[in-house]
Amino acid sequence: MKYLQRFTNIAVSVLFVGVCCQFGCSPQQPFYLTEKGKYQQHYIGKATKIDYPDVDVGSLPEVARTIPPLTLANPDPASIWDLKLEESVQMALKNSKVIRTLNGVGFSKGGVSGTPGTLLQSPNAVGTVYDPALIESDPRAGQEAALAAFDGQLTAAANWQKETSAAWNGFGTYGSPQQNIGNFSAGINKYASTGGQYYVTNGNRYSGTAPVQWLSYLEGGFTQPLLQGNGIEFNRIAGPGSTVGNYNGVVIARINTDTALVDFEMNTRNLVAAVETAYWNLYYAYHRLESVRSGLDAAYQTWLQTKIKADVGTVGGSAQYLAQAEHNYFTFRQQTEVAQSNLFKTENALRYIMGLTATDGRLIRPIDDPITAPIKLEWQSTFCEALLRSPELRKQKWNVKRYELELVAAKNFLMPQVDLNASYRISGAGKDLIDSNNRHNNAYGSMIYDDYSGWTVGLSAAMPFGWRKELAGVRNAQLYLAKSREVLREQELELSIQIADSFRDIDLSYQQIQTTLAGRRAANDEVLAVGAAYEAGKITLDQLLDAQKRQAEAETDYYSAVIDYNLAIMTLHYRKGSLLEYDNVCLTEGAWSPKAYFDAKRRARERDAGRYLNYGFTRPQNVSRGTYKQFQGTAASFDGTAASIVPLPQTAGQPVVPPAPKLIETQPIPTPVLPKETLRHIQPTRNNRYVEVQ
Repeated sequence: MKYLQRFTNIAVSVLFVGVCCQFGCSPQQPFYLTEKGKYQQHYIGKATKIDYPDVDVGSLPEVARTIPPLTLANPDPASIWDLKLEESVQMALKNSKVIRTLNGVGFSKGGVSGTPGTLLQSPNAVGTVYDPALIESDPRAGQEAALAAFDGQLTAAANWQKETSAAWNGFGTYGSPQQNIGNFSAGINKYASTGGQYYVTNGNRYSGTAPVQWLSYLEGGFTQPLLQGNGIEFNRIAGPGSTVGNYNGVVIARINTDTALVDFEMNTRNLVAAVETAYWNLYYAYHRLESVRSGLDAAYQTWLQTKIKADVGTVGGSAQYLAQAEHNYFTFRQQTEVAQSNLFKTENALRYIMGLTATDGRLIRPIDDPITAPIKLEWQSTFCEALLRSPELRKQKWNVKRYELELVAAKNFLMPQVDLNASYRISGAGKDLIDSNNRHNNAYGSMIYDDYSGWTVGLSAAMPFGWRKELAGVRNAQLYLAKSREVLREQELELSIQIADSFRDIDLSYQQIQTTLAGRRAANDEVLAVGAAYEAGKITLDQLLDAQKRQAEAETDYYSAVIDYNLAIMTLHYRKGSLLEYDNVCLTEGAWSPKAYFDAKRRARERDAGRYLNYGFTRPQNVSRGTYKQFQGTAASFDGTAASIVPLPQTAGQPVVPPAPKLIETQPIPTPVLPKETLRHIQPTRNNRYVEVQ
C-alpha cells in the first residue's frame, strides 16, 4: 500500500510538471463542459468606428434649388439679372447670419482662382450675428453673470434626528428617553456694490422631550471690508469674492461685449468689402470677355480675307500668311474661352458672398458704372478720421481700458484684509412655536417682544507676509497695460503706412486710367492705319496681327485700371473705418422682448419715485466716452469738420475720361470654315430685371 501511494504521488508530480512545460506561464482560456461555441456573437469586434450623427437640420432653400452650373458646354442662361451694387450689398447683409468670406478666392487681371473654403475647413473661425449675444449671455463671463454676483441668495435647511444618550451610574449603563429633534433655518444674504455682505437668518429648533420644546432666533448682520475689497470701483471691476488675477466684474464683462461688437462690425465691413470686390471684378470680367471677343472677331475677319486670297492666288494669300492668321485666331479663341469661364466663376463668387444659390438659371450682370472722376484727398483730415474711426484701433483701446481697470483692481490686493463685522440677534423660547394667546409660552411671541436679544461688533484682519502673489499680480497688470499701449501706438503707425499706401494707389490707378485710355485710343488708330497699309500691300500680315493683339490688350488694360481705381477708393474707406457709411450700412440692435420693455418701464418708475442722492464721492472713473457715431460724413477730423474727399473738375490739359460704357451686348462668335467646333456664347438682354430674391 505504501508503494502504491508513493507511485501515485510520483505520477501526479510528473503529470503536473508535464502540464506546466506544455503551457508555460502564458494566459490560458478557461475550460467549460457545456460550451456552445457562440461566445463571439455577444461582442462587437471594433472598439471605435465611424458613426453618422443623428441630426436633423433643414437645408437652406438656396441649396435645394441649385441646378447645373454654367460652363463652356452649358453657357446659355435662362435670363440676365441686371444688378446694382446697392442691391448686392443689401442681399448680402440680409442673407448673412453666418458672415461669409472670400478667403481662398483670388482676383487678378488674368481672372479668378480658387473657391471659398473657410466655412468647411474652420467653421468656428467665422463670425456670425449671434456672437455679440453669445458673449453677453455667457454664464461665466457675461454681464448677467457679473450682475448675478450681487443677487440675493436664499438658503434654507430642515432636518430631523432621533437621539438616545447613554450614562454610567456606578453599577452599569442605562439609556435616557429618546428625543426627537428638528432643526429649521432660512436666510437671505447679498453682496452690496461696496463689497459688503449682508444677511438675515431665522432658525428654529424643536426638542420633543425638553421642558422648552421650541427655540427660535432672528439674526441680521453684515461684513464690510474696510481696505482690501472695499469700494464701488473695485467691485465693479473685479466683482465680489474675486482673487488676484481673476477679475470678472460688471465693467470687465461690458468691455467683453463692446469688444464683441467691434468684432461684429469688422466682420460686417469685411463682408461689404468682399461684395464690392466681387461686384467690380465681375464688371471687369464682362469687359475682358468683350475685349478678347472683339479681337476674336477681328482675327476671324483677317483669317477669312487671307483664306479668300489664298483661294484665288493673289498677293497676301501664301501658306505662311494663312497659317499665321489661323494661329492668331486660335490664340484669341483660347483667350475667349478662358475669359468666359472666368466670368462664370466670378459671378459664382458674387453669388456666394451674397448668400444666393450657386446657379438658378440667371446670370448676374453689374449695371452700376464705376467711378472714373478724380478725387481730392486732404491728408491731415483723412488721417485724423482714420485714427478716430478705425475699428482695429477702437478694439485695442478697449483692451487698454481693460488693463487700466485690472491694474486698479490688482493694487487693491496690496492692502490688508480688514473687515468690520456686526450682527444683532433676538431669540425666543417656549412650549409652542406660535401661540397668540400667551406670548410667554411660545417661541415667536417671546422673540417678537424682545425678551432675549444680543449683538456683536468686531474687526477681523488678515495679511500675508511678503505679498508675493499680490505684487506679482500688480506687476503682471502693469506689463499687460504697457504691452497694450505699445501695440496701440504701433497699430497707429501701421495705419499711417496703410493710409499713405492707399493715397498712392488711388493716385496711381487714376493716372493709369488716363494712360490706358490714351493707349486704347492709340491702339484703335493703329489697327485702322495698319489695316489700310496691309490692304495696300505695304506691310506684312504679322504686323497687322500684332496690332490686333495690342488693341485687345489695351482694351483690357483700360478696364483693369478703372476697376483698380474703384477698389483703391474702397480700400481707403476700409482702412479708415468709413466703408459701412460709404455703402450706407448702419448697425443697430434688434427689438427686445416685451418683458424687457416692461422691466425697463418699472425700473424707470422706481427711479422717478425715488430721491436723488449725490454719491460723487464713491463714483468710479469713466470707462466709455459715449455712443460711437457711425455716420460722420465722408471724412472727419478731431474737431468734427467734414468733407475732405471732393471730386475735382478736369482741366483743359487733362485728357477727358468718358464714363465707362454700359456692359456690351455679347454677340455670337464667328467661326471660320476650318474649326469643327464653335464656342458657345452669351446673349444677355435687358428685358429681365429682378429687384430682390426671395
